[in-house]
Amino acid sequence: MRSKRRMQLVLAVAVSLFLAACTSGKETATAAIKAAEDALSAARSEAVKFVPDQVKGIDDAIRAAKASFDRGDYKEALAAAQAIPDRVKEMNAAVAVRKENLARNWAEISGGVPEMLEAIKGRLDTLKAGKRLTAPMDKTRLEQAEMRYEIATILWDEAKKTLSEGNPADVMPLAAAAREDAVAAMKLLELQVPAAAK
Repeated sequence: MRSKRRMQLVLAVAVSLFLAACTSGKETATAAIKAAEDALSAARSEAVKFVPDQVKGIDDAIRAAKASFDRGDYKEALAAAQAIPDRVKEMNAAVAVRKENLARNWAEISGGVPEMLEAIKGRLDTLKAGKRLTAPMDKTRLEQAEMRYEIATILWDEAKKTLSEGNPADVMPLAAAAREDAVAAMKLLELQVPAAAK
């Protein structure tokens, strides 16, 4: 009788310890998942503009951790969630590099395109104010130059707007296209193209 009672007591203690371990594991996994979500949330708004693929990868990792949690595999959920803050740190570092590159590239191109557009406009105004065109300039060439200037101006305005709206992925392609059309207009007008734009 005593042996049976002792066995029941041992089993009760074992069950209590097991339940306590499960509860502890569940709470720890819950905290780790929340910490992972908070880490990504703090960086998401800026990161999604510069490294959207990395944001998606971390989102997927969080979903995987939650799936393990929902299956009751708290150990796996904890391990998956604990790895996420380091991935967020790596993502933030990548964002910093992309921002630095964008700032440098924008500084280089923005220092030349406005001056190019100003020079083109000045030449166009002079030519259109004259009574006649002299070779090699003719009406067709002047119209082509004016068209390329207008396109370059539109693209440049769009690049500046895109930058101000915080869409870095689209900024440099627009700026580069604006510079390309500006160069074309300068060549048609026989203006000296800046070395940096060649």
